[in-house]
Amino acid sequence: MAGILNIDLLRTFHAVVRTGKFNVAADQLHKSPAAVSIHIQRLEAVAGGRLLHRDNQSVTLTVLGKRLLGSTAELLRAHDQVLADLHGTDLAGRITLGVPDEYAAQVIREILPTFTAAWPNVVLELKMGPSYLLKEWIQRGKLDTAVVVQPREEISQGAQLLMSTTPVWVGPISTELALNDPLPLAVYAAPCVYRKAIIDSLRMSGRRSRIVLESHSSQAVKACVEAGLAVSLIDRGKVSGGMQILEGMPVIPDHNILFMRSAAACSDEAVGLLARSMQQSFRL
Repeated sequence: MAGILNIDLLRTFHAVVRTGKFNVAADQLHKSPAAVSIHIQRLEAVAGGRLLHRDNQSVTLTVLGKRLLGSTAELLRAHDQVLADLHGTDLAGRITLGVPDEYAAQVIREILPTFTAAWPNVVLELKMGPSYLLKEWIQRGKLDTAVVVQPREEISQGAQLLMSTTPVWVGPISTELALNDPLPLAVYAAPCVYRKAIIDSLRMSGRRSRIVLESHSSQAVKACVEAGLAVSLIDRGKVSGGMQILEGMPVIPDHNILFMRSAAACSDEAVGLLARSMQQSFRL
């Protein structure tokens, strides 16, 4: 008798491949690393062979693993869409979602179209602000949900890991501003996680700096860098064609991008559906 591909096992397998690490996938899936290992073993038993090469640093796909990954990606998407079609139209209401300015466009382009198509009676209200403020609003119940960025060593109970990111120093492609003394900076207005990372790293390295621009707008910060006026700190995935990643700069620690819910929204079905949409958009 042929084996059955369990959706939960497949979801665990895809999470391990995306993250490259069992423990990070476990955090994302709210499972223990041991449970993730068991899921992979059970899936390998069904697949009939080893799916992953594993060492102390990361995992890589075997030939069989590559075949399974490619042939089941659409299966998972179809499964989630079927659930949305079955339950989405019965949901109605409003979700307030807080996001830092630099992620607003991603939410609108990648999450909102799918979310509104699947659940047309749920209004998504978008509010923007720095991560420190969004976390405060979540705790006070002024937001249902929020996407926040924080240093990896910080702990936020009940938060769902969307992505781990290494911020990078960027400068314009036309000039070598990183050699200037003092270093010209474009920073987000306080309070801001990346602004604090910039200031702390420069202080520890002894580099002098001056602020050329501070703004709540990510577009203003990026435009200042692209215009050749300053350097700044952004996510690697958001480096534009008018920027270059700067080497030899002070070390910046890794950060986590988290999805948070207020206490009142923890059991809300629509919020759970939004969380799944977020997880599909943000890739670890």
